[in-house]
Amino acid sequence: MAAQFILHHYDASPFSEKVRVMFGLKGLAWCSVQTPNMMPKPDLVPLTGGYRRAPVMQIGADIYCDSQVILAEIERRAPQPAAIHGDDWALNLWADRLFFQATVPIIFAEVGHMTPQAFLDDREKLSGRPFDIEAMKRAAGPLQGQWRAQAGWLEQGLEGRAFLAGDTPALADVAAYMNVWWLSRALPQTAARLLAGFRHVDAWRQRMADLGHGDRREMSGAEALEIARTAEPAPPPPHDGADPLGLEPGAPVQIMADDYGRDPIAGRLVAANASEVVIARAAEGLGTLHIHFPRAGYIAVPAT
Repeated sequence: MAAQFILHHYDASPFSEKVRVMFGLKGLAWCSVQTPNMMPKPDLVPLTGGYRRAPVMQIGADIYCDSQVILAEIERRAPQPAAIHGDDWALNLWADRLFFQATVPIIFAEVGHMTPQAFLDDREKLSGRPFDIEAMKRAAGPLQGQWRAQAGWLEQGLEGRAFLAGDTPALADVAAYMNVWWLSRALPQTAARLLAGFRHVDAWRQRMADLGHGDRREMSGAEALEIARTAEPAPPPPHDGADPLGLEPGAPVQIMADDYGRDPIAGRLVAANASEVVIARAAEGLGTLHIHFPRAGYIAVPAT
């Protein structure tokens, strides 16, 4: 039986857009569970043990946290057309960190005054630092220059080719498209100004939009929880016996992001390797769930 992909997301989420575009690239069917863009998230955190960032992907009783491990799992389960090449991951991390960090202040410098205070308070708790709109306004000017410089790299990379990887789209395109999509959606006039003269990027972003989002069907959070309750986790990935931290299956561990949203998630280690860390948690009313995190960008340590 084919995997049932369930994506817990919200439509304005840029990181969720990466996953939605990957579904379109692969021509996959998937179920959409709309999760709030701020806490509380009563249908999500029971699955994740407290992880609250969007997106989260669910396949039965396996829960995938962070777009990095989500995209890798989609590729593993639906390998054709091939979309991930080794060096794509480096570009993905650039898009998630440097390009994203330039995009955030540019957007909120213009829309921050219209943003509900509850959302700003939520993002302060998520990041662990002030969500300072005035500081973003001061930074937005210089960062627009940085944003255009990074978009210029895409313009150079697209010269003479339809996609960054060549004739067909790949993870490099999906990752780079995220910030272009987000800025264009939030501030179309600003995006047009920062992309002025970048004809290759302009044609490429239309090709990326034309990939669509696959075959999307809406599902309630209650339905997704019931699927988790009645499922068993799939066999785990292999464990790396040479793990540099000496992590061993069965040992209690904690894992958290290394940038923001650092709430530690506790469980017993199922497997750890160079790509991901999998922990098991006994969730009340749901049974045992396996929660997957990427290794890059996350810290996994023995629980004390």
